[in-house]
Amino acid sequence: MQLQKTNYDKLMQEQIDNIDGKKTLLLHSCCGPCSTACIERLKQFFDITIFYYNPNIYPKEEFDKRLYNQQKVIEYFKDIKIVSPTYEEETYLKTVKGLEGEKEGGKRCDECFKLRLKETALYAKLHGYDYFGTTLTVSSHKNEQHINQIGEEISKETNVNFLFSDFKKHDGYKRSIDLSKQIDLYRQNYCGCRFSIRKEV
Repeated sequence: MQLQKTNYDKLMQEQIDNIDGKKTLLLHSCCGPCSTACIERLKQFFDITIFYYNPNIYPKEEFDKRLYNQQKVIEYFKDIKIVSPTYEEETYLKTVKGLEGEKEGGKRCDECFKLRLKETALYAKLHGYDYFGTTLTVSSHKNEQHINQIGEEISKETNVNFLFSDFKKHDGYKRSIDLSKQIDLYRQNYCGCRFSIRKEV
């Protein structure tokens, strides 16, 4: 019997409805295109800082290209800040050691989500953000149930509020495509890591 899925879009709306005043949000972003619709939906409720932490991306030239396009999104929306930690693929490779052969969407991806969301939460805690979250749930290729469960676990570990989400709802993925065309963004054809190149391209 299939377990009933949690409606994380509804949970996010409940969180927003209970917010008193505008809060600060450290929003992990995997790339510019994915962040577009997410920023658009959240900016009236939060002071947003994009956290571009993606040591999984390969090669370095691809990381830089996606960062450049992320900055184009920041310029488009205005009043959005960005933090981009140093690129260190070695951190990612150590994290997924032994899982290199896993299929896309499997255990290797979950470990990658944990790595990036944990770093986001720790940075949010260190710098006093009210919430942390991620744009990953806008992708039609990502499992929002896994991502939100990981975020919730990390929230309990770090004592930082996690913003639930399923940004695919309300045509979020379609809106991200439309905004990407409007801003003239590069849209990559693989998730990011060296193993996803092998699987998807």
